[in-house]
Amino acid sequence: MAARDTLTARFFSFDKMYSHDFREHSFVDWPFREDCSCTPGKMAEAGFVHCPSDNEPDVACCFFCLIELEGWEPDDDPRFEHVKRSPDCGFLSMTKEFTELTVAEFYCLEKERLKVFLRKVHHNKMAALKDDMYIILENLRSQLDFN
Repeated sequence: MAARDTLTARFFSFDKMYSHDFREHSFVDWPFREDCSCTPGKMAEAGFVHCPSDNEPDVACCFFCLIELEGWEPDDDPRFEHVKRSPDCGFLSMTKEFTELTVAEFYCLEKERLKVFLRKVHHNKMAALKDDMYIILENLRSQLDFN
């Protein structure tokens, strides 16, 4: 899972990514082009945004559920991979194009996107807390063993 800072930055920058064109434009340096199942257009159709790093040039993240996938192969189907790994993603259940959404529908989608973000941040914080507690516990044990 991405770090809290990365999740936060993505969440706030991805609000524009309801637009297929913006998502597709993020794949400028995408390593897979023609003769592939995971072309920039198909990645964008599946809700993904290209989020490369120096070590991982093929990282894609869903703008809605924030699932991050890497290790793409030319024959991978982006929508299939998205459904397989995040079947409850709100983007996957959208039945209208973004431009056809009512304000109320958009509000509901954004509310769901915010809930997903908050769940992921909460999970991230809880994991960090658990790690910190484990370190403290080990320190206490070593002090008891020392005495």
